Amino acid sequence: MAELKLPRIPDRTPVKCTISILPHLHQAIVEYAVLYSQTYGREEPITELIPAMLEAFLEGDRMFAAKRRNGLKSG
Repeated sequence: MAELKLPRIPDRTPVKCTISILPHLHQAIVEYAVLYSQTYGREEPITELIPAMLEAFLEGDRMFAAKRRNGLKSG
């Protein structure tokens, strides 16, 4: 079978994750959402911003990226 340039698209089914955060962190996220809206002229709910923020954080963590490339080890 011929190989396509585009690999198989990974599962994109959202996984629901419920967390509790402290009031000061919630306030900071609300303030971030306001700044986001002012910057891009488009309001986004914090429930949409938080996953994007987490993804950006993980992508920007060089040590995590290196460990992930080399295979994470438990413990």
